[in-house]
Amino acid sequence: MKLAIIGYGKMGRLIEQLAPEYGCDVKLRLDIDNNARFEGLTKENFRGIDAAVEFSTPAAAVENIERLAKIGVNAVVGTTGWFGEVERARAAVQKAGTALVWSPNFSVGVSVFMQLVGEAARLLARQPEYGAWAWEVHHATKKDAPSGTLLALVERMKKEGYARPIDTSSSRAGAHPGTHEIGFDSAADSITLRHTARSREGFARGALRAARWVAGKKGFFDFREIVQELE
Repeated sequence: MKLAIIGYGKMGRLIEQLAPEYGCDVKLRLDIDNNARFEGLTKENFRGIDAAVEFSTPAAAVENIERLAKIGVNAVVGTTGWFGEVERARAAVQKAGTALVWSPNFSVGVSVFMQLVGEAARLLARQPEYGAWAWEVHHATKKDAPSGTLLALVERMKKEGYARPIDTSSSRAGAHPGTHEIGFDSAADSITLRHTARSREGFARGALRAARWVAGKKGFFDFREIVQELE
């Protein structure tokens, strides 16, 4: 399977390193040097490419998505900070008849964590004595705060009926790959749910599994929707 990587930073390089384990061969790498104005997103460059993996910047992500759809390339998008424009991206993919998998976090563990948080929120929604908090910490170079994952966790809590305020905060320091914590507290006790990533490897492996899955598909998918189908 032939891949293109858009955004050749730490994640892009790790994805390339792990790609052979998933039967993938990286044939194209686009970054600020050859795609600063999206000039690398051409049919000629993507001839023979089965899927693109996009880990660029919030400012570039939607334009990358639209151009990939226009030239008929299926994609996996791990960039965060652009989710306010999800419907714009969805429209481009649907119009082109291509496929895209997106997520604020491609860790399989985080996908399970999301379900656990949702269930806890549902069970405590009618217990008014429990307040809630949401907190995350990432490396100092992460561009968005709060993280897309934390915002998704908070939305999941609200969706499950937790309507009370959720105190939300972020920390940025050092080289931390990412910790997300959801807590519920009352005068009687406290419940804490936490996911800690040991490295970026889990994110890269999830993205590669999604890239294998999305090849030949049509549609607009959240990674959480397809986790049980991945090989």
